[in-house]
Parts: sequence; C-alpha cells; structure tokens
Amino acid sequence: MSFSLDLIWEQTDKIVCTMPAVCHVKEEKEKWHIQDPASQRLTWNKPPVNVLVIRKIRDESLIEPFKEICRFLVEEKQMMVYVERRVADDATLSKDEAFGSIRNQLCTFREGYDDISDCIDLIICLGGDGTLLYASSLFQGSVPPVMAFHLGSLGFLTPFKFESYKTEVAKVFEGNAAITLRSRLKVKVVKDMLQRTGRESYSREPQQLQQEHNGLLPHGHTNSEAGKVTLQLQVLNEVVVDRGPSSYLSNVDLYLDGRLITSVQGDGVIVSTPTGSTAYAAAAGASMIHPNVPAIMVTPICPHSLSFRPIVVPAGVELMITLSPDARNTAWVSFDGRKRQEIQHGDCIKITTSCYPVPSICCHDLVYDWFESLAQCLHWNVRKRQERLADISDSSDTEN
Repeated sequence: MSFSLDLIWEQTDKIVCTMPAVCHVKEEKEKWHIQDPASQRLTWNKPPVNVLVIRKIRDESLIEPFKEICRFLVEEKQMMVYVERRVADDATLSKDEAFGSIRNQLCTFREGYDDISDCIDLIICLGGDGTLLYASSLFQGSVPPVMAFHLGSLGFLTPFKFESYKTEVAKVFEGNAAITLRSRLKVKVVKDMLQRTGRESYSREPQQLQQEHNGLLPHGHTNSEAGKVTLQLQVLNEVVVDRGPSSYLSNVDLYLDGRLITSVQGDGVIVSTPTGSTAYAAAAGASMIHPNVPAIMVTPICPHSLSFRPIVVPAGVELMITLSPDARNTAWVSFDGRKRQEIQHGDCIKITTSCYPVPSICCHDLVYDWFESLAQCLHWNVRKRQERLADISDSSDTEN
C-alpha cells in the first residue's frame, strides 16, 4: 500500500492505526488538546497503481457505470484494476466485444482463495452500503482508502455521485482528501470456553448467583486453555445475537472486561460501531453516533424490560456474550449480516475495538457528509416548518 493518513496512521511494513481521540500536550502548563477531525487527510507516499473496483452483484443497471470507470482507470489513468472473477465473467460483459480489450487487462481474484490485501492502493465501490461492507470483509487487516459511489438504494455510506466520477477520482489521486476513519470490531467466536459440570450446566448455584450479583465472573467459570477460536473477523457495522427460529426469549449474559453487566432477555442484542449506529441499531431505538466518536454501542432488540435502554461504552473495552445457564434455547449470531451461526451453551463471543479501521474518503468533509446522509437517506428531523405569527398580538401569552 502506498498511502498514509496525516497524524493518524504510521507507515511501516503494515499500516497500524492508533486513532487517538485526545492527545496530551505539554506547554507552560498541562492542558488537553482535542484533535480536530478535519486534520485527518489522505496523502500518497507514492502514486497509486492498483485499484480494486467492487460492483454490486445482480444489478444490471450497474454494468455500464462499471465499464465506464474500468475504461477510465485503464486507458486514461494507466491503473492496474482488480475485480472479482464472478464480475469479470458476467455474461453481459463477456458478450460486449467493445469492452473485450479492457476486460482482458483486468486482474481477477476469488474471495476466500486469493489474498489481495497487500497489493491494493485504493478501493472504488459502485452500489449501496453493502458494497462498502463487503469491501471491509475482504481486508481482515489494514484497509486501503475506500471511495464509494452512490448507485444503490440507500447510500448512507456512499457520498459520491457517479455523474462526476472522473473529476472526483482525479482529486483523490492527487491526494489531500478528507478521510473518515470508521472503526471496526474485532470479534472472536470461542467454542467450549465455559466449563460447567452437573447442574451448573443448567442453573446457577447460590454461591454463583451471589458472585454474579457482585459483578464478578465466577472463579473457574472460564478456562482460557479449553476454548477453541473457530472464527475471527473484523466487523464494520454490527454483531447481532438473536433467538433465531426459537419461540422462546433469548437469554444471554453480557460481560464487560470480565464483569457481568447484565442479562439480556428479549429478541436479542446488537453490538455496533458508530458506523453501525445508523443501521440495525437505529431501527432498534439506539442513538446515532458520528463515526469519529470512539465508542461501542450495546442495543437490546425488543427487550422484555421497560427500563433496558441502549448504552454506549468506551472503545477498547472487551465485551463477552454467552448463553445464560438458564437459557431455554440456543442463540444465533451474525456479523454484518453474514456468516450466521448457532451459539450453544459453553460458547462465547468476544468483541473489542479493532486497530484496523476503514478509511472512508469524504466527498466534502466528515461532518458535512454525515449530516447530509442523515437528512437525505434517513430524513432526520424532517417536518413541516412552523409559520411565524402574522400579528404578535394574536399570541395568547400576550393577552391581558
């Protein structure tokens, strides 16, 4: 990769994100200096060469924009363009003789088989928010800058309009573009970590109940050597734990840094990033958080409690979700809507903030783009404007 982010990223063999929210500055006296988010800028250490183009699959309307941008990158910008093999093998593209010369110059890869993480300088997404989520899933370590064009249905994460793609892409190649660092979650699924014997598998003993009441993870409740990590992922939007096909309430325990925080009884729970706060979490009643805020959101899904409100915890803490010993059924978990699997007694899900965010290129700046998306995509605070009074004396509070 050939880019760096001023004040945020350090270029080494790998790119590591430190994401400081507040930095300590010593002058005549100590003071706290809050970093200006606008200082996050993209600069190129050397000109970009390899561009990954991701197109929304099964959408015939995106074939022409895809051909246009590939032709522009290959012929005018002399870029090496990478695409998925299933995209290059599309029947419509194969039949297009005029596009044949460009198609033959495309580099192809297969998800899960070919590793392209170290050779891509820039990602261009054509479609909706799902294309950016998919791009994130392809890079389980450091992620190249992502430029997303709005050609889908919602487009909350895709600020660029395709009509001006030549001008916008040229600006990005020149560098000094505004960047939003979208934090991700590092998630591990550990099987058979919680060791229980006898009736401990099904109910809490009085001593264990007292320990959990005090917020402590009971001694011997976990065995770090017994667990087997079966899945480790970087998640951009959210981790969703739900009751699956069962008609019973889900019953899962939520731990924070080893302490039992609460048990979730309801349809499930959402653990999301600030980027994910405008997705499923927003539909479940959570607040919407700007992606630059370092935080993790915990949102219950239809909780069987009137007082269970969504909460926000600091980025960097470790959350752990397990089935409660009293749970009547298993639970199911999904990651950005993918890789759905069943969670049984003894399994756990560990979640913390990843050190590999997704650098999303802004169309204007990271504040304007976010509020523009709130207004245009979610119609945030849209209502008919109240009209002023024709005569101030008509107001009831001025009457004698």
